[in-house]
Amino acid sequence: MVPATPLPPPPPPPTPTSSVATLDLGDQRERWETFQKRQRLTFEGAAKLLLDTFEYQGLVKHTGGCHCGAVRFEVWASADLHIFDCNCSICKKKQNRHFIVPASRFKLLKGAESITTYTFNTHKAQHTFCKRCGVQSFYTPRSNPGGFGIAPHCLDEGTVRSVVIEEFNGSDWEKAMKEHKTIKNMSKE
Repeated sequence: MVPATPLPPPPPPPTPTSSVATLDLGDQRERWETFQKRQRLTFEGAAKLLLDTFEYQGLVKHTGGCHCGAVRFEVWASADLHIFDCNCSICKKKQNRHFIVPASRFKLLKGAESITTYTFNTHKAQHTFCKRCGVQSFYTPRSNPGGFGIAPHCLDEGTVRSVVIEEFNGSDWEKAMKEHKTIKNMSKE
């Protein structure tokens, strides 16, 4: 009788890697490496771009900020913006025109320490602005406390294709909210 040959130990489980050299990309290796080089991206940067593109299909990444540059953000939204022009007391004074996105599509890139907040009346709206230059590039609207109102004029150029402006009668806020069919849901996924 021939003695049984012992089986080799099982291979160790794969470990996360950040190197394309150790990742099996099959036939896509050359394409991946060419893409990384052309875009000047790290492996992680290319993977993030791919995930962002897949996760936010149909949306574009807008970037923007305040006048002095202390506050910077990115937001995923349509290239075709639906802007609200509100006439409530504060929006009228500061000419607050904005579009609304869910909080999950907004990311503050820098400047948290440069932001201050003003509230009044119900204190639900969080009017945030830069302490240095005074510009409000985004805020949390009363209509959508789970999202952000983004000032389109604070976006960097090149990502907006079109703009539609809708007047919102914020001076009679409760009535306007009851009558408006979609504004309450704009911060939902």
